[in-house]
Amino acid sequence: MSYKAPLKDMLFDIQHLANIDQIAQIPGFEDAGFDTAQAVLEECAKFSEGVLSPLNWEGDKNPSSWKDGVVSTTPGFKEAFKQYAEGGWQGLQHPADFGGQGLPKTIGAVCGEMVNSANMSFALCPMLTDGAIEALLTAGSDALKAVYLEKLVSGEWTGTMNLTEPQAGSDLAAVRTRAEPQADGSYKVFGTKIYITYGEHDMAANIVHLVLARASGAPEGVKGISLFVVPKFMVNADGSVGARNDVHCVSIEHKLGIKASPTAVLQFGDHGGAVGYIVGEENRGLEYMFIMMNAARYAVGVQGIAMAERAYQKAVSFAKDRVQSRPVDGSIKASVAIIHHPDVKRMLMTMRAYTEGCRAMAAVAAAAYDAAHQHLDADVRKQNLAFYEFMVPLVKGYSTEMSQEVTSLGIQVHGGMGFIEETGAAQYYRDAKILTIYEGTTAIQANDLVGRKTVRDGGQTAKGIAGQIEATENELLAQGSADALAVAKRLKAAREAFVHVVEFVANNTRSQPNAVFAGSVPYLMLAGNVVAGWQLARSLLVAQEQLAQGVDAAFMQAKITTARFYADHLLTKVPGLRDSIVDGADSVNALALDAF
Repeated sequence: MSYKAPLKDMLFDIQHLANIDQIAQIPGFEDAGFDTAQAVLEECAKFSEGVLSPLNWEGDKNPSSWKDGVVSTTPGFKEAFKQYAEGGWQGLQHPADFGGQGLPKTIGAVCGEMVNSANMSFALCPMLTDGAIEALLTAGSDALKAVYLEKLVSGEWTGTMNLTEPQAGSDLAAVRTRAEPQADGSYKVFGTKIYITYGEHDMAANIVHLVLARASGAPEGVKGISLFVVPKFMVNADGSVGARNDVHCVSIEHKLGIKASPTAVLQFGDHGGAVGYIVGEENRGLEYMFIMMNAARYAVGVQGIAMAERAYQKAVSFAKDRVQSRPVDGSIKASVAIIHHPDVKRMLMTMRAYTEGCRAMAAVAAAAYDAAHQHLDADVRKQNLAFYEFMVPLVKGYSTEMSQEVTSLGIQVHGGMGFIEETGAAQYYRDAKILTIYEGTTAIQANDLVGRKTVRDGGQTAKGIAGQIEATENELLAQGSADALAVAKRLKAAREAFVHVVEFVANNTRSQPNAVFAGSVPYLMLAGNVVAGWQLARSLLVAQEQLAQGVDAAFMQAKITTARFYADHLLTKVPGLRDSIVDGADSVNALALDAF
């Protein structure tokens, strides 16, 4: 089954939840109102549906390959990437000063969902390039920007992020790659990096590696890490590609999913040293790398939404066609399509509600990012930055864990046929698994949510969000319909549980760290559930207003039904999660290690 972009839902979120026309009032985004968003999304949908989606299954069956240091991507990928670059998609939300279109993240993120739904293995290449661009824009010297940014923004060159080493996974304090300063201001880089997405490929003229390494004499631990640009090919004075640098792909991984995306082992400096250039100042590399990391974490959350959407579409299509068994109510005396059966409906509605809730949450987070970086008012920027930073671990952690459940349900809807590779349902499940792992596992996102996003300010940002949720509850009560009142009831219980957990985390992390961190992932899942449910509650209010005005009755009624389902079936999990977090730490920590 081919992918069809859910443009109505995307545009609903952009217009009514993210308030794109307010973003268009921010200097620099004047031309990025709803009409622009609609035009861009429609073009992205055409490209994603027509060019990328047909290559998705082919990439799973015929993955990228490695031979003698050379990586060949799946047939069709190189041509598709050329079209992607020529269409200006790589530069969509990057500055016009470097050849980009300068559109807000609110638009760019939704385009990212479409590209990932269509073909996640393909989408990983531009996603990593986006991160490299962000890091250079923020911390790169004028000289580095002049050499690399325009080519990266155009898609002529691509970028990578090099953190992980065989002995240093998430613990970057253990990084051993070293960088030796040279007389001309460059460095010679030596070391091995693993799990480098698109670290070698045949789709672009050059690959710009951003590499964490220790400069000579640097202190131990994370304080001694610096960030370097190490190009695959040296760049001549006129900007053309020159001699090969001393960085080589020695193998690629054989993976559970995203098989068309080459995951490289890169060797730096085996033939005298790879030439690298410092980004910013020595020993501040981790700080700069987190610019890439935060951009990537949000983008991975969007990938979770993208995979959930693709699995949902396939499951619905199958459920409408697959005829099996009579209805349980006896209303029809012959076998019917399985979409008539209540449990199949429950599974499909769960898939839909999770996906639409996370999409809405991501859209609102993107709008906050745009205001945090571009708004003229410093207080508005500060408030939106705090909100966005709180959202990042939720978008990344909750949306990717959600994608695991949704893609698994997609297989379940297919029954035995879902377990057969030829139907394609299993690919989404396999592809989605990496999302809870890379750019920081769910536990790492949860640690961030606890430490940096909750404890650091005593839970004030979280409680501020709870205040906004309570305002939505009051709007639901004022609206007064049966659906609004039911959602308000569930949202209130979820919000109160959220506040209870925030207070538990803020008050006990320093004195009882084991007790708090035993529930850190449940806290993340609770918070993500509440925020996604809140956004669907806001959707319900908008949909009821639009319905009263006679706007697209079928779509608006579906939004109301989805919000009600989420409240009744998913928000109701929140009080139980609260109990497991606040009361359940002892049972996590009670068992002696030698009992495992």
